[in-house]
Amino acid sequence: MTRYVIDAPTAIRLAREAGTGPDGHQLVAPNVLRSQALSLLYRQVRAGATTKTEARELLDRITTMRIRLLGDRVSRAVAWRVAEQLGWDDTVTAEYLAVTQLQADAFVTLDADLARRVEGVVTLAPFEALLN
Repeated sequence: MTRYVIDAPTAIRLAREAGTGPDGHQLVAPNVLRSQALSLLYRQVRAGATTKTEARELLDRITTMRIRLLGDRVSRAVAWRVAEQLGWDDTVTAEYLAVTQLQADAFVTLDADLARRVEGVVTLAPFEALLN
């Protein structure tokens, strides 16, 4: 069983395309995942990119997906260190990398810029790996 860390955009796409999440893989994420997904879906509704009903359905799917959420002292400390090493102004994204380093085999993100910035820091996997 492969363990993947997913970010909020990935969780939303997975909810759209696979509904309940992947079979045969374990999903892991920092505690901030659900709040970030909520925020992204809210912004999509405000921008007219999706309906309120669809956004709520997607959020329900995300909240019922089997995702191991982490936010313990060790992962926070690693996130701090990662953010420092990469020269980032914030630790939120570093939390995903910390959880990947500590608990997963690879990180799946839809953000191509982020993927370029973290290449070599963590192992990356394409979205399609979640569906296999």
